[in-house]
Amino acid sequence: MSRLFTRRTPEKRLEHGLKLIEEEDFTGGFAEISAAAQTGMPEAQFRVGRLYLDGIGIPRDLVEGGRWLRRAAQAGWTEAQFVLATLYLLGLPDAVESDTFELSDVAQNITGTPNYPRAAHWAKLGAGGGSPDAQALYGYVLSAGPEDIRNPDEALVWYRKAAEANCAQGHLGLGLAGLHSAQSDEELAQAVHHLKIAADGNVGSALYLMGIAYERGAGISQDVVAATASYGKAAEHNVRSAQARYGLALIEGRGIERNISRGETWLRKAALAGDFEAAALLGDIYARGGDLAPNYLEAANWYRAAAEGGHAAAARALGLLFVTGAGVTRNEEEAAKWFRLATQNGDSASSADLGNLLLVGGGTSEDRLATRSLYEQAAQSGDLIAAFNFGVCLAEGVGAERDEEQAAIWMRKAAEGIVNAQYWYGRMLIEGRGVPVDPQEGREWMRKAALEGMADAEHSYGQLLVKGEGGPVDHAEAAEMFERSAVQGNVGSMFAMGAMLGGGHDLPEDREKALFWFRKAADQGHPAAQLMMGRYLTRGLGGEPDIEEGCRWYRKAEAQGLSQATIELAQTLRPSAPVSPEAAAPASQGVAETAHPAIG
Repeated sequence: MSRLFTRRTPEKRLEHGLKLIEEEDFTGGFAEISAAAQTGMPEAQFRVGRLYLDGIGIPRDLVEGGRWLRRAAQAGWTEAQFVLATLYLLGLPDAVESDTFELSDVAQNITGTPNYPRAAHWAKLGAGGGSPDAQALYGYVLSAGPEDIRNPDEALVWYRKAAEANCAQGHLGLGLAGLHSAQSDEELAQAVHHLKIAADGNVGSALYLMGIAYERGAGISQDVVAATASYGKAAEHNVRSAQARYGLALIEGRGIERNISRGETWLRKAALAGDFEAAALLGDIYARGGDLAPNYLEAANWYRAAAEGGHAAAARALGLLFVTGAGVTRNEEEAAKWFRLATQNGDSASSADLGNLLLVGGGTSEDRLATRSLYEQAAQSGDLIAAFNFGVCLAEGVGAERDEEQAAIWMRKAAEGIVNAQYWYGRMLIEGRGVPVDPQEGREWMRKAALEGMADAEHSYGQLLVKGEGGPVDHAEAAEMFERSAVQGNVGSMFAMGAMLGGGHDLPEDREKALFWFRKAADQGHPAAQLMMGRYLTRGLGGEPDIEEGCRWYRKAEAQGLSQATIELAQTLRPSAPVSPEAAAPASQGVAETAHPAIG
């Protein structure tokens, strides 16, 4: 009798259906609400649409749910108008506009392509009907829609109406508009005030923006702890940029207790949601190691995800992994592909990596042609880095025949602002490559590059000072240059320092320091330094003799093809043997040359 009584009117059937839904009788509840909707009752139509969208009492069906929402919206139900407008911004299929059933309708999903005209139509109706949420949404459409819809001034009107009704989204709209238009600290503070109200209403994007405001001290006092807390709350709302920032804060212990594992988890969530910066950070974390064990395979996977999304630095990092074979199979063609992609996306260092790879024969002939063309076009437009790289291509025959005269012209242009070009042009002048030999001018360009701190230039300029090439001899300045270069890791300069301090130069002899520098160079495989280690240790030139260690160094130098090491080793083991003139030489054997640096 109760069931029969409730079915007398659509209103009673809707009421009974909602009660059944609360009691988790979803099938019965859907049947009751659907029966009420069939009579044309707007609220029931709206409820049926939501049940279809949520898959309650009936399989989930986007198209059928959208159709019922459209019917309710057409009947003036403001909540249906608001939800329908929201769905059109997400991308409702066109089938929603038709009442003709097709079997293919059941499988359709959100398209991801906003339909701004239809969203604007329904949001405007809902806004006019007094829905604060629809007013805020209509303000958004007017501010973010295409040019033929956009009307920022009218958008502010609707945002204010929504905010006056205590709608958090209305405050968000006012805050965003204020951030874009603020011309003073007071206006910026007012914009942040609206964002804070929206954040207090648990709007995810507002929480994220408040995190940025606290972090930068923009419109509000800087507060790192509050910033991280805001990022954390926004991360819980699935704001992927907030997930990335919160993860990084946890890893660095910024504004929160450091927690590597939790930080990595949040970065992973952001990366999986499509945040390419988070993916690149994960790649860095796994490649660097530290608190987490290095995992180059994992690093390569994350770098690839970021690189495929257009992240230039990640593409370069992936290219370097392919060059070294860390975490991936060594593949120079694959490395060239990623370096090229990084270069196209604006990473200038990748341009150098690609050039260096091509100089040693890596990549394909197409890579060499494409790279040379890329450098030439950029050089013609005035890019000095590209001018230098194009010069290297011309000098080394990358992607075309060698043309040292043209190479020298481009090197001279690039030398006005590029340290590597100053070094190269200096070498070209000294060696007469593409230009008449001019050791004096070449030395001056080398000096400029050396004073900028380029290790190879410091080493080469030191050699010019020792030899007196292109100017006077100056052993004191040469030693200063060699030491600066050696500190940066130049092995040739490490050996040169040993030679300068070992005697035979216009410097105070200091064989203990000479032994120190010879050892550093020898540890990195410098054959002449290994020979000097053998000589110093077997003769006790820099301290107490150590025949055993000295012989070990002789053998290392011998293994690298130094015949003098063989002779001196034999003399050490047979002291009565005649001493060769070379073995009787002073503690040093001169200053070693270094290879040219490649593209930079």
